[in-house]
Amino acid sequence: MKIKGKKILVTGGAGFIGSNLVDELAGNNHVVIVDNFSSGKRENIAHHEDNENVEIITGDIRDRELMKEVSANVDIIFHLAVQCLRVSIKDPEINHEVNATGTLNLCMAALENNISKFVYVSSSEVYGTAKYAPMDEEHPCDPITVYGASKLAGELYAMAYYRTYGLNSIIVRPFNTYGMREHFSGKHGEVIPRFVLRVLNEKPPVIFGDGAQTRDFTYVTDTVEGIIRASQCDDLIGQTVNIAKGEEISINKIAELIIEKLDKPHITPLYEKPRPGDVMRHSASVAKAEKTLSFKAETDIERGIEKYIEWFLSCGFDIKKLSVEEPVFNW
Repeated sequence: MKIKGKKILVTGGAGFIGSNLVDELAGNNHVVIVDNFSSGKRENIAHHEDNENVEIITGDIRDRELMKEVSANVDIIFHLAVQCLRVSIKDPEINHEVNATGTLNLCMAALENNISKFVYVSSSEVYGTAKYAPMDEEHPCDPITVYGASKLAGELYAMAYYRTYGLNSIIVRPFNTYGMREHFSGKHGEVIPRFVLRVLNEKPPVIFGDGAQTRDFTYVTDTVEGIIRASQCDDLIGQTVNIAKGEEISINKIAELIIEKLDKPHITPLYEKPRPGDVMRHSASVAKAEKTLSFKAETDIERGIEKYIEWFLSCGFDIKKLSVEEPVFNW
């Protein structure tokens, strides 16, 4: 099913990945954004406020009746609303309520409103640390954190609704997406933006642990393309697919690249004690996405970091003020 001329609900549509997804969908579809703006930002979707193809609703996916209301007459749901990993370390209950119970609410609403497709955007965190690499979709799911466990619970609800009730569910597992609009501060801040902010301020990037832990970083526009392609593939109904670059890189290497791109060779990383619940190795198999979706992420890590830095500098942030306001903490 091609996505054109559809009515689409995007939960978490003001968030990092969600807002980039809305940008791609809004040109040819009517898009309904639902976000409670706890981590999503209004400025991420401000350019859509006068777009007649985009409707913005402030709401919480834990509100079951609201989910039924906003999904009425919708063709496709892209479910991205989430409480992040770092929140789960200190507040596991809200992580469960949003990521697990909230997903169940969306499944119930989708079934009741006869939604054509329910696309659940999960996370590579459901795998835990790699038991073998590259990690294909059959890799055991052994999450380390409550965040990973809650995202897996959401997957299981979506698949249970497919098997029991025939809801056309598709599970997408992105690996470590980065790029424009990614959080750079506070409890939602991610590693690449944090490193960029610190190095721009002549401060060392702070690495928790020895930096040998690896990730499969994927630029946000590639992740969005993969999500959309998955949603259009009927063969993926009732299945799961990884969306990733398919390249393993260490946190030490990320710090090295950012220092190089910002031309700050005198700066060296600062190492702190390991983060609680840190995954030590992630390396995605992208064979299924390539075969089923003809999808291949195009942006390599060096160009992706350059693009993020270009975007960050173009925003006119007061980087000195941001740096002063951003404490180093290990959740």
